[in-house]
Formats: sequence, structure tokens, C-alpha cells
Amino acid sequence: MRSYGQYCALAKALDVIGDRWTLLIVRELLLRDVCRYTDLRNGLPGIATNLLAERLKELERAGVVSREDAPPPIATTVFRLTNRGQELERVIYALGAWGAPLLANAPKTDHFHTYWLGLCARNCLRDQEPDRPPVTIEIRTGADEPLTVEAAGGTIRTRQGATVHPDAVMTGPHQVMTAVLTGNMALPVARRAGLTYRGDPAVLRRVQPHSRQPARGGGRRAARSLSED
Repeated sequence: MRSYGQYCALAKALDVIGDRWTLLIVRELLLRDVCRYTDLRNGLPGIATNLLAERLKELERAGVVSREDAPPPIATTVFRLTNRGQELERVIYALGAWGAPLLANAPKTDHFHTYWLGLCARNCLRDQEPDRPPVTIEIRTGADEPLTVEAAGGTIRTRQGATVHPDAVMTGPHQVMTAVLTGNMALPVARRAGLTYRGDPAVLRRVQPHSRQPARGGGRRAARSLSED
């Protein structure tokens, strides 16, 4: 691991996490908690096997990632973030928020996994009715298995996979789904853009941030669009 050789906290941080792929490895472990080597490789399309192994060793030496032998039936080596590694969560969220506008010009050939929307959901959504019973939203993009978003007790949680009895199901292109989760697209507009919503719209309103982009015609029209079912 190369060092900038500077007595600066930012430089020291970049000595550890500034290399290519490193923060994306952290992203995978934040979203999936515990990962096998193959899970990480599948979640990082384009990474060379030897480079992944090298990055994991560097993160272990830095105290960011730990490795352990999982008991049966897994019976293989798994990786997880240490407490020190978990502290990078807010860094990942901040960088994701900064990079969100760049998605507008992202190539259509970019790789995508549905569970990556978990970062967006955890960072952007809020449980605005924490005293009410928990609700779950199942997100389907058609790319792979769904993502489940749960709002309970003022907290937003996500997990990879379907849920038995979701309160709402959203199906559609991942670009539209991202816009909805960030509050940049109201549900009626998203429906016209190809999203299918099944369930009570109040479930989505409970967690969706207020629209960040005013609709044409001014703020009143934007407010009306957010209130539509």
C-alpha cells in the first residue's frame, strides 16, 4: 500500500481507502454484512481476482475488514467490516449523495444490482411515522432478486431478497426507482415513466423524501403531484 507521506488526516485516510475498488468493497460489506469471497467478486463486476485478494489483505492489515471461518452449512471463509470499518458508512453515504447527479449521464451499459439501491434507501428514506406499525416495500428491477425496505420505529433497514407479505411492491427500471427513492420523482410521474406500484401509496409517502425537483408550473403544482395516488 503506497502512502502520500503527508501529516494530514485526509491523506492518511486515503492511504487506507483511496485505492481503486477499496470503497466498493466496503460498500458490499455494508450492504450484505457478511460476504464470502465469491459474493464480493460477483458484486464487483470487472475486478480481477488477484486484485480483490490484494485489497482484502490491505483492508485486514488496516483493521477495516476481518476474516473468519464460518461454521456449517456455509463452512467457508467470510469477510465482514470491523467496528472501524463500520465508521466508513457515513463516508459512503456522503460520496453517494455527491455522485448521485452523475447518474443522469451514466451509460446504459453500466452494471447494476438491485441490492445496490440499499445505499440510496438507507441514506435518503426516513421513517416519518415511527409510532405506527412497521411497513415493508419490495423493490423489483428485473435485474436480479428483489430488495426489501423496512420502516420500523424510526429506522430504515434493507435486506437482499423478497418478503412474504410486503405492504407495497414497486417494479420498474432501476433509473426510475433511484429517482423515486431520492425524492426526485413523485409516484404519478414514476408511473408514467414505467414504474408499477402495488399497494397503498401512503406506504411510500411514509418514507419518501419531499421532491427535490419542482414540477413545471411552480411549487404548487409540485406539491399537488406529491399528494396524488
